[in-house]
Amino acid sequence: MASRFNNLPDYIQGVTYEIWEGRDIASLHQAYGKTMVARSTLGVMVGAHEVIHDTLASQAAFPDRQCLGDEVIWSGNEADGYLSSHRSMIVGTHTGHGVFGAPTGKVVAARCIADCYVKDDVIDDEWLCYDMADMVQQLGHSPESWARQSIAREGGAEKARRPFAPALDLPGPYKGRGNDSPVGHRLATILNRMMSMDFSVVRATYDRAVHVWHPGGATGWGVPYAEAQWLQFRTAFPDATFAIDHQIGRSDPGQPDRAAIRWSLTGTHSGFGTYGAPTGVPVHVMGFTHAEFGPWGLKREVSLWDPVSIWKQILLERPDHTYLG
Repeated sequence: MASRFNNLPDYIQGVTYEIWEGRDIASLHQAYGKTMVARSTLGVMVGAHEVIHDTLASQAAFPDRQCLGDEVIWSGNEADGYLSSHRSMIVGTHTGHGVFGAPTGKVVAARCIADCYVKDDVIDDEWLCYDMADMVQQLGHSPESWARQSIAREGGAEKARRPFAPALDLPGPYKGRGNDSPVGHRLATILNRMMSMDFSVVRATYDRAVHVWHPGGATGWGVPYAEAQWLQFRTAFPDATFAIDHQIGRSDPGQPDRAAIRWSLTGTHSGFGTYGAPTGVPVHVMGFTHAEFGPWGLKREVSLWDPVSIWKQILLERPDHTYLG
């Protein structure tokens, strides 16, 4: 089927613009498959109708919302379909009522990464993470307090929507694992070593002027900052098993070598850290890492996972738990 777009990045950026800035939310009926599975860190949705309802709620709360495409890292071909890992900065003014409460008038900007399987101009599988921690902090909440409010708003622990975990997953048409680019392998090696507690890999492979962006809008420069961010995350889940679920690397003319990896961490909250004292609660983390490489190593890293959904998993099992840091 002939596409009205020039290539996959053009498709991803074009469809995203039509939906958000063009306000053509109904176009999701064409862009998304009728039985597509959208797995966000907050849960699982099936079909275009559920995605449309979720999009309407977000758009109502932030009527001037823009979805500014930052990067598209992709693999695949026309015959088999494509996998796009799309990084965006979402900016909007909280002037509408909705899930975020009464309008505050605050301008909120937060990152998002979405992995989408596209074939014949239709998205049939999706994995998605918003930086919810950054969003709610800008609106005056902590990730912990927002998770508590979400559970209460959804009817308590028995009725609340469950964050994404493998037990909730549904099969979709995409069975690929990405591509075999050495750039993807380079990033995979770095992540595997860090998650195996070998944090010396940061000093060995990162540019000393690296720019890092992590959940909660945490951003900084340099190797010590990168080491600290990953250490603080890993220490809360020291017994969890790390897995790379999808891996793409690209070397395109006029652009830096870049890679996109979707990964997961599955285990228990068995360590001290930003989620308080260990609770032993089972936790699953869906994570995304985008990286750019330069002549002196990894020079830009954007990683997202969702502290709000992690807090929600803990609080659904241990409502008395709190962070006393």
